[in-house]
Amino acid sequence: MSERARGMFKDDMEALGPMRLADVEEAQKLIMRAARKLADAGDLVLGGGADYV
Repeated sequence: MSERARGMFKDDMEALGPMRLADVEEAQKLIMRAARKLADAGDLVLGGGADYV
């Protein structure tokens, strides 16, 4: 991530303020569903398994 993009991301995060845990967990679920859909379509490779080196 570029320094400029990192700065913009940090500013955005600070502007949001604290979030409820339930909201964070729901957002994580949505991201994982989207990632799995992309992986199933062959558009994304998910790593982290024992065979991933």
